[in-house]
Amino acid sequence: MGKQLKQGKIHFNVSERFYKEKQVSETGLKKLLQEFDNINLVGNKAVEIAVGEKIASEKNVVEIGGVKHLQIFKI
Repeated sequence: MGKQLKQGKIHFNVSERFYKEKQVSETGLKKLLQEFDNINLVGNKAVEIAVGEKIASEKNVVEIGGVKHLQIFKI
């Protein structure tokens, strides 16, 4: 939280205001992944959980400065 991730021309601000609503356990995250249609994840563990739950594919994951990022839009 509060970090600036950089890779090439990509600059990504991991804003506490946007990302830190609440901390959840792995089980809690799995439940939330099923409930929401618009999901924005930053962090290797959170992204790996989403991929493991088959919410998204690894091919949709981007890595910025060594940190995984994933956006999911369910239609």
